[in-house]
Amino acid sequence: MKKLSSKQISYLRGQAHHLSPVVIVGQHGVTEAVLREVEITLKHHELIKVQIRCDDQTELHDMMDRLTDGVKATLVQVIGHKAVLYRQSQEKKIKIPV
Repeated sequence: MKKLSSKQISYLRGQAHHLSPVVIVGQHGVTEAVLREVEITLKHHELIKVQIRCDDQTELHDMMDRLTDGVKATLVQVIGHKAVLYRQSQEKKIKIPV
């Protein structure tokens, strides 16, 4: 995935504002089941919110890294325990500015 510009990230953040988390990472962390669910969801939606339940900030950021690396998505934004992920699909449903 190519690196997104600040204008593109800002646009995606605006698009994600109204979204609710569709995947919740629980006490077992980023498992294969979580990666499969995020993979399926990204295929259909391109832009999703994920909630990660974790108390330790270092562990939280490690989980976010494993999640984005595992599904080859771009981390658009992190607010508290919620992350916004983007991965362009073949249909390019979201028209982000150049």
